[in-house]
Amino acid sequence: MAFYRLCRKTKHICNIATMETRSKYFQQKSDFTTNTAATKRPKKKTLKMEYDNRTEIKQEVATPSKQIKIEPKDEDVEGGDLWYPDYWRLQLNNIQAMREDRSAVVDSQGCERTADKNETPEIQRFQTLVSLMLSSQTKDQVTFAAMGRLKEYGCTPQKLMNSTQEKIGRLIYPVGFWKRKSKYLQETATICNNEFSGDIPNSIKTLTSLPGVGPKMAYICMTAAWGQVDGIGVDTHVHRICNRLQWVQKPTKTPEQTRKALEAWLPRDEWKDINILLVGFGQQTCLPVHPRCVGCLNKDICPASTAHVEMKTRNPKPKIKKETK
Repeated sequence: MAFYRLCRKTKHICNIATMETRSKYFQQKSDFTTNTAATKRPKKKTLKMEYDNRTEIKQEVATPSKQIKIEPKDEDVEGGDLWYPDYWRLQLNNIQAMREDRSAVVDSQGCERTADKNETPEIQRFQTLVSLMLSSQTKDQVTFAAMGRLKEYGCTPQKLMNSTQEKIGRLIYPVGFWKRKSKYLQETATICNNEFSGDIPNSIKTLTSLPGVGPKMAYICMTAAWGQVDGIGVDTHVHRICNRLQWVQKPTKTPEQTRKALEAWLPRDEWKDINILLVGFGQQTCLPVHPRCVGCLNKDICPASTAHVEMKTRNPKPKIKKETK
């Protein structure tokens, strides 16, 4: 018990000594701080300027622009801050080289080839429009054959207007949605005969107002029938190939979205031939299923190319069996 009291007394004495020591230390430190503050030199302006510059630089780095705009490198691309795909000019030149012989089905049996050259310009334009209306969800061979039967019957606005939907349906069968298209053809023939004097409309707005005529048909019709390039006709082939080549800034879900994205950067002098060029390329090489990437000139610069995978599967490495002892 006495030892315990001695320890407590000793501890109390040590605490008092420590407090005295600390108070002296802090008093000395406060005196030092006061003396230092009195004799402290002001900062140089040069150092302050350097600090300000560093702050500004850090702020610029910390808040970059949300969208990086790449300056166009190609001479054909007009505009200062315009997005364009990588290697698009080389890809386009390669497609033109592969399509040089013009041997695809669209080159001989496309909608631009169905009009009767012996008819008047008005009738030729009407037949071009009819061919485009039949081509939706239908192969070119089927459309071409149906147009042959229609021309033999009499593919004019007055003739189709006075015909019946059943008769037109038998002539155009087996095109896709032939029952619906037979109705559209009779209605369109009536409008062209009564409102446009046997001719077809000459603008995108009036063409798309016709029954069964969409933007793709209207833009192709303006080019093929009137010789006026107002836009790009985008069908399933053009829509598929543009997304595979990444000719759109972000993936598109509909042909109309692809048209707007393509027209945003493609030089206007390429608009006239881009449809038939890509359609033939899609029929021969860039097929919807199992594209022929091995024989494509763009196999090394196409983001969707499967050429290397196909080569590995065609020429697999021989398996070496380990010898068992």
